[in-house]
Amino acid sequence: MVKKVLSSDRLPKPVGPYSQAIQAGDLIFLSGQIAINPATGVVEETDVRGQTKRIIENTKTFLESVGLGLSDIVKATVYLTKAEHFTEMNEIYREFFKHEPPARTTVVTQLPVKGALIEIDFIAYSGR
Repeated sequence: MVKKVLSSDRLPKPVGPYSQAIQAGDLIFLSGQIAINPATGVVEETDVRGQTKRIIENTKTFLESVGLGLSDIVKATVYLTKAEHFTEMNEIYREFFKHEPPARTTVVTQLPVKGALIEIDFIAYSGR
């Protein structure tokens, strides 16, 4: 199996020693995304709804750049700073994953980036 680093200006630039995404065989592992606007490099949305939407839209744009879409996501892990944000996050998440949503885990934790209320990492399947 060949491991390949994937990167795109359609995702925020890494702020540490990690890759935006790694392809290993038919799987693409996207690093955790926070709601950074790739054009400005900052978190602009101040509520969990807006941040959830931004993360999924950034991910969708990236996946499209490698010939995939949200329907190719097989697993998501959501990290929230507060359990009270779960319902709001879920409402927006549901808008993007209406049919056959990916497997998902949700964790409440502290995030290292100021202003980030949510972070999501994804695994997509590229095999056809």
